[in-house]
Amino acid sequence: MNMLENLRRSERGVSFGRTLKTQAIILGGFVLLIWLLEIIDWLILKGSLDALGVQPRTLVGLRGILFMPFLHGSFGHVLANTIPFLILGWLVMLGGISQFFTVVAVTIAVSGLGVWLFGSSNSVHIGASGLIFGFFGFLITKAYFERSLPSIILAIFVFVLYGGLLLGAFPQRGGISWQGHLFGFIGGALSAYMLTTSRWRRDPT
Repeated sequence: MNMLENLRRSERGVSFGRTLKTQAIILGGFVLLIWLLEIIDWLILKGSLDALGVQPRTLVGLRGILFMPFLHGSFGHVLANTIPFLILGWLVMLGGISQFFTVVAVTIAVSGLGVWLFGSSNSVHIGASGLIFGFFGFLITKAYFERSLPSIILAIFVFVLYGGLLLGAFPQRGGISWQGHLFGFIGGALSAYMLTTSRWRRDPT
């Protein structure tokens, strides 16, 4: 009996280790990519990659919806997004890899389209902050839709840690893409609604 229990514990430990490794590869891979792109853009392309961001209400600017989260205006910009992306992204990923990629896909689409439709004319929007706001919005609103104790506790923790982010979703000066922040949050909330209601359909209890 002890041998069987030890075997089960060992299997759980191996499974947990594999999960952590997968999470680290996904999150670390994204961070590595945005840093590499910024280094290449600075050393070789002299900032020309930034033109691939979202350009509101232009046909060519639609391509930026896909590129925007991976491009940044400076190393300081990348650094400012790295830590919250890793923390909030990992908290989203605790619900599963598929959940993480759903939130990422919906947030990129909603944030990018929101910027394209409502961003300032003759501007270019870049940065992963829309995704960060999407993670934040997902974790906060999931507690409302799911109404489980773990999700509520997690939402409170996230709000205490990053509640100040909400200020960035309102109009402000300084070249900050508040539209990307606002629609990123909306994308995260939409993801929470979609994922929660789909679970209800699979398991009404």
